[in-house]
Amino acid sequence: MLIYYLCNSTKRWAVLRDYVDGLTLKSLSTTRWESHVESVKAIKSQVSEIREALRKLAEISDDVELSRNADILVNKELSSFDFILSLVIWYEILIKINMVSKTLQYEDMSIDVAVTCLEGLVIFFEKYRRNGFNSAMVEAKEIALKMEIEPIFPVKRPVCRKRHFDEIGNTEREKQSAEESFRADYFLVIVDIAISELKERFEQLHTLQSIFGFLFDASKLKSLDDDELKYSCENLHLALKHGDTSDFDLEDLYSEMQILQVTFPSESYDTDKPWTSIRILEYLKRMDIFPNTMIAYRILLTLPVTVASTERSFSKLKLLKSYLRTTMTQDRLNGLAIMCIEKDMLETIEYADILDEFASQNSRRKHFLR
Repeated sequence: MLIYYLCNSTKRWAVLRDYVDGLTLKSLSTTRWESHVESVKAIKSQVSEIREALRKLAEISDDVELSRNADILVNKELSSFDFILSLVIWYEILIKINMVSKTLQYEDMSIDVAVTCLEGLVIFFEKYRRNGFNSAMVEAKEIALKMEIEPIFPVKRPVCRKRHFDEIGNTEREKQSAEESFRADYFLVIVDIAISELKERFEQLHTLQSIFGFLFDASKLKSLDDDELKYSCENLHLALKHGDTSDFDLEDLYSEMQILQVTFPSESYDTDKPWTSIRILEYLKRMDIFPNTMIAYRILLTLPVTVASTERSFSKLKLLKSYLRTTMTQDRLNGLAIMCIEKDMLETIEYADILDEFASQNSRRKHFLR
């Protein structure tokens, strides 16, 4: 509502720019976490200036409805303590999610690092659930005092309804204060949804960790005894087995892993350059005596960590299938998408030969050799 109200008129936007010269309030991308963070940050860090700009608009405007809407935003929305507190809570949640989201989009991201980041994010939210409301209250009160807003929650009239004879009343719920009600109905709901969604969405990564975990780095592989190593190999073999076929031989994999444990170079313990799965695969290629182990590591490294990079695919799809190309068939769209993805390979192709071959196949004239 705030963005629509200000951007709908150049005059209103000019008044806003006189008071707010920092972060933009215009709508950003709706598919990227960073855009959500920047949108909340723009209001949170400039809420006092935005309120003054709206107050000025209410004073100078000749439009009665416009003045009334600006006055409502100033006196009810931007001057309420619960609104300021909600900005603080949302910014704290979104900034942490955005940090992990950007980390997951690294090209060299591996499953073990992704699982560690997500576990850390879940731990943060669980800790934030216990202590975050009090810290958010402290920050919101500081902002409210600067804006000369009384840091209290609006008291709502309790809804009275007829209670049936067999109904047990929730007396504890009825005795809740406005602050406790905001914490239970707003803060805890948001944090609990974030925790449950993170655990549910990335449950597959934890499954992959239980299967491929012993292959993540050299230190984990070296720390296994014979029984643990055999169990890990059997678990991996069972997960990748389809019917009677398998990608590698179990006994050969176990034997190769035993040899690999004792043949790792001494620098594998170097903390500055840890031996991750990609470095282990490069080492296996140089040695060329671990065929089954190479297959296991190649499967591990081809597993997608996340689909976070698909956030950018929306803009690329808009370039391929624009408004003027809405009737494009799926085959042609797939072809253009492949050409866009494999643009490096496309640059090495000679177009003249392809065009000549295409023209000869589609020409009505048939050229016969004499």
